[in-house]
Amino acid sequence: MKYEPLAIPDVVLMTPQVFGDERGFFMETFRQQAFEEHCAKVSFVQDNHSLSSQGILRGLHYQLEKPQGKLVRVTQGEVYDIAVDLRRSSPTFGQWVGVYLSAENKQLLWVPPGFAHGFYVTSESAEFVYKCTDYFNPGDEYTLQWDDPLLGIDWPLVKGEAPQLSAKDQQGLSLSETPTYE
Repeated sequence: MKYEPLAIPDVVLMTPQVFGDERGFFMETFRQQAFEEHCAKVSFVQDNHSLSSQGILRGLHYQLEKPQGKLVRVTQGEVYDIAVDLRRSSPTFGQWVGVYLSAENKQLLWVPPGFAHGFYVTSESAEFVYKCTDYFNPGDEYTLQWDDPLLGIDWPLVKGEAPQLSAKDQQGLSLSETPTYE
């Protein structure tokens, strides 16, 4: 596994070594010891799997009381994945990083606790799989406005059309209004 810290160094892009032949392929997607060495010493307690159609944007989500670190990957299709630093004590507070994750590139992204996270589906559909470091707590979920001008996220919108959002995501708050981490 190759580990590449991004412009916000706590966010790490992981590229697995893929072994393939005419029968298909094999890859290791997680190894605790290596993950702890290159990313963080955490335990994962919950795995999630979603399916979304092209043009759907999920996020930017986070929890304050029980923040979740997420190890994310795409098993079918492609998404543009975003992490926004919401740690006020961080030199990268309010900054974001984005990467394309796809079934083709097989990359994973480590999004630590203290970040808002979201993704936009660029392919016809996408299956998104992720591990979480804490359990989902429905009373503690917040949404950061996906198109907040303070963030200036350059979403690769298909045909330039506005994304499909859930009712919850339509109510996202701007960086200046939303609660953040210390």
